[in-house]
Amino acid sequence: MSEEDSDEDEKPVKQEEVPKEFVPKKLKTGGNFKPSQKGFVGGTKSFVDFGSWERHTKGIGQKLLKKMGYVPGRGLGKNAQGIINPIEAKQRKGKGAVGAYGSERTSQSLQDFPVVDSEEEAEEEFQKELSQWRKDPNGGKKKPKYSYKTVEELKAKGRINKQLSAPQKELSQVKVIDMTGREQKVYYSYSQISHKHNIPDDSPQQPLGKDSKPQGFALPELEHNLQLLIDITEQEIIQNDRQLQYERDMVVNLTHEIQKMSEVLSHEEKAISNLSKVLEMVEECERRMQPSCENPLTLDECAKIFETLQDKYYEEYRMSDRVDLAVAIVYPLMKDYFKNWDPLKDCTYGTEIIGKWKSLLENDQLLSHSGQDLSTDAFHRLMWEIWMPYVRTIVAQWQPRNCGSMVDFLDSWVNVIPVWILDNILDQLIFPKLQKEVESWNPLTDTVPIHSWIHPWLPLMQARLEPLYSPIRNKLANALQKWHPSDSSAKLILQPWKDVFTPGSWEAFMVKNIVPKLGMCLNELIINPHQQHMDAFYWVIDWEGMISVSSLVGLLEKHFFPKWLQVLCSWLSNSPNYEEITKWYLGWKSMFSDQVLAHPSIKDKFNEALDIMNRAVSSSVGGYMQPGARENIAYLTHTERRKDFQYEAMQERREAENMAQRGIGVAASSVPMNFKDLIQTKAEEHNIVFMPVIGKRHEGKQLYTFGRIVIYIDRGVVFVQGEKTWVPTSLQSLIDMAK
Repeated sequence: MSEEDSDEDEKPVKQEEVPKEFVPKKLKTGGNFKPSQKGFVGGTKSFVDFGSWERHTKGIGQKLLKKMGYVPGRGLGKNAQGIINPIEAKQRKGKGAVGAYGSERTSQSLQDFPVVDSEEEAEEEFQKELSQWRKDPNGGKKKPKYSYKTVEELKAKGRINKQLSAPQKELSQVKVIDMTGREQKVYYSYSQISHKHNIPDDSPQQPLGKDSKPQGFALPELEHNLQLLIDITEQEIIQNDRQLQYERDMVVNLTHEIQKMSEVLSHEEKAISNLSKVLEMVEECERRMQPSCENPLTLDECAKIFETLQDKYYEEYRMSDRVDLAVAIVYPLMKDYFKNWDPLKDCTYGTEIIGKWKSLLENDQLLSHSGQDLSTDAFHRLMWEIWMPYVRTIVAQWQPRNCGSMVDFLDSWVNVIPVWILDNILDQLIFPKLQKEVESWNPLTDTVPIHSWIHPWLPLMQARLEPLYSPIRNKLANALQKWHPSDSSAKLILQPWKDVFTPGSWEAFMVKNIVPKLGMCLNELIINPHQQHMDAFYWVIDWEGMISVSSLVGLLEKHFFPKWLQVLCSWLSNSPNYEEITKWYLGWKSMFSDQVLAHPSIKDKFNEALDIMNRAVSSSVGGYMQPGARENIAYLTHTERRKDFQYEAMQERREAENMAQRGIGVAASSVPMNFKDLIQTKAEEHNIVFMPVIGKRHEGKQLYTFGRIVIYIDRGVVFVQGEKTWVPTSLQSLIDMAK
């Protein structure tokens, strides 16, 4: 019985007879332990004697465990859970393979690693693994698999081949040698290789071996023909698809062409109808232009017709030849309109109607101020051929000295006529007449002053009159050779030209022709305090606005003040009446304008007179002295110099206000206006007192105290009082001296 039992145990169990409950099931790899469980299940006490036997060895086991990720104090396993009890062994029933007798798991394994409730998945995997060892029940015969191509796939293939074949035109002429068959073949493009058919003779015959069976149905010619028919059918399908797509594209293209041509047709029909209406209007104008017509066409009606053409039929009007149309219709009417016109009598006649025709006929694309091609602009041709002859006729009969009517005529037409026609009138017609009249003008005999008939042309001609100024100055200079300042007519003739001539040419003319005459007049002036004749002085002062201040000051310094100071000195030396001298001094000073008195040279002369008077008063100690004379002269000196100081302060204030009004701004106002302000700024920086000395002057210049130093400023230079003279010094040296 034991032998039979052992024999039965040794018999292998078939896979089909294994019951379902003994089939291996899926296990949970992680056990019942969570990843967060870091502690070892055996506790810390079990770790005390862990690996204690290694004290007698080299400790290779501990080292290998650490290399494989083991951490002392933690358990083994995926989640470092470890086990308390050692792995139990279970005895297999027989001598079969693992799993042949069902599950071999122990109770401890089931407790630590429970199975997953996935019986169906385990069954599927088992059956799948089991079927891999089975033989095919059909005896190894497989059904043939057929591949089908739909029409849509063929069409898509044809489109792809068409796209790929386009860039391969460069490779269409490449020579290709085919050595894949028994014989060498030469092709002249890659496309021939793709179209090569599988000919049966090309494949080498394989000898039949022992195990090889001969083919029962081998008809290569029939297979080749069938394949050829299939390829031809495919190509026909692809070609038909391409042809259909081409026809559809052609239909879409023709549809767009029909729409476009219909639009063009409607536009052409509209253009034809508009042109026919325009032609009817033009023919109506031609009919009414005939001499035998009962209702002749007027210029206003013609303008209305052209306005209608421009408003309603703008495109046709712009495209048509307006020049020929205007020449045929408008020019005869315009000639008749200006037939009895006199521009000088009625200068505004026709300006409105010409302005209307300007907007109708002038070509906007052409600039009206450049050289014009008269064949391209109807309005310019109209003005040149119809209007211009009347102007030429009237200018030829015009006298330049009667300039008012001609200037009014051109002023009224300046905005109507083209600019180049106005330039032609001024340059070719008006200027030659004025030049000829200037040449015949004589300032000594002509009663009409030349500025009365030259200056009205300034707004129109402006710089064109420059060539006339030189001969006018020459004629005026010749007329002034025998002139005397007592004749005031010269000033009346010259005064209108001051703003016309350039400042340089005017000053040169004055210095050459007027200033010498005024100097001679001042030389003839006799200064007599008891009986003074002021006519010569008035003649000179009367030219103050005509000649520059510097020229007038030069005349006074050279020809007036030496005699005046000499008379003062001689008068003071003869026991004078100082009240009369004071009145005489103030009277002469009142003869000069503020602009002349503000000049430094004139100030110096009057201050010199005051110094002479002060010296005369202070020197006459022993002789008879008029009571109060010294006080009166001192008061006069103090008063005059205070006026000068106040005038200077007022001028500086005005300059500062003017600078502020010009918008210099706050930043610019911090910059010193003049040298005095610069000195004041430096004094404030170094805590130095800088202030004027009341009533003290030197050569007409205000004295200042800079610390303990007395200075005065003259033309941007600081003068410091030395032992005997005033010494110029630099600003830095002045600061050092004051410190």
